[in-house]
Amino acid sequence: MWWVVGVVLVLALLSAYLGWTAHRVERVHLRVQSAERALEAHLLRRAAAAAVVAEHADAVELYAAARLALDAEPGEREAAENDLTRQLQALPPQALPPPATGAATRTLIATSRRAILARQVHTDLVRDALTARRRPLVRLLGMARRYPLPQYFDIVEPTVPPPGAPAGAPLPVEAA
Repeated sequence: MWWVVGVVLVLALLSAYLGWTAHRVERVHLRVQSAERALEAHLLRRAAAAAVVAEHADAVELYAAARLALDAEPGEREAAENDLTRQLQALPPQALPPPATGAATRTLIATSRRAILARQVHTDLVRDALTARRRPLVRLLGMARRYPLPQYFDIVEPTVPPPGAPAGAPLPVEAA
């Protein structure tokens, strides 16, 4: 009689663990999808702000890169964003209105900071999703087969001036 109780208890614990694992896999994939949408939105805002700055600075190449980033398809997004970042780096600092007086420059700096943060969050969540997918039990039971394989978004990450930077500070870029 006691062995029946033991078997039922083991089955209940195994069932709870499997349910928890399946829920974890689902939750982390949904969070990746949400972070991907947020990253896309922040990158679009950054490209729009770069287009406005390009209009103010009469930078034709920067404007073209910003338009390409705005109009890029999902498969072309990384290359377009890398090109936009390179164009921002190539823009001479004196061509930009100082952040203290240029609302467009302040907006560009703020959206660049948000895009950097959104990319870091997205990268962390993709890493978590891939780790969850690699678990033997998840692979054996196919718990992640409903979700597409998450992909990292590799772009050159812009380095923006700190909040207390002097007016007219450039928007330097470093390799990610």
